[in-house]
Amino acid sequence: MATSTLIQSLIPGAAANQSARSKRQTFLAGGTIAAGQFVSLDSSKTGADRALYVKVVDTSGGAIAIGVPTVGVALAAAAAGDQVVVTVAGYAENASVGTATTIDLALTIDGTTSGRASIAAAANVNICAIALENATSNTADVWVIPSM
Repeated sequence: MATSTLIQSLIPGAAANQSARSKRQTFLAGGTIAAGQFVSLDSSKTGADRALYVKVVDTSGGAIAIGVPTVGVALAAAAAGDQVVVTVAGYAENASVGTATTIDLALTIDGTTSGRASIAAAANVNICAIALENATSNTADVWVIPSM
């Protein structure tokens, strides 16, 4: 897993990939991942591969454990086995979020839609991001809270 912390840029209006305010790491996709989805380590793998592969955070069936861990937001789509760059801390554009997401609110993993964040419930202690804008078509720019 390669780590990249970008060079500091204090230029207002600079592109998202020119900011030291985000940290990205490259993983291998454990399955199909869409751009903007929240991902977690793939514990279905064995040995050290569990820290090499990521998968979409699975909340299928509405079952979600308190404090579901996240690694971050996938920057681009990836098929199983492909490399996928993940924002593990800081600014991420077009993250998958719930429609009720509003600016400045803490987000946690959505309990009904895999790979999506929604407004944090008091019962879920894993804050994965902060919304930097209101949701539009289930996407919003977010600040990823580092968990690594």
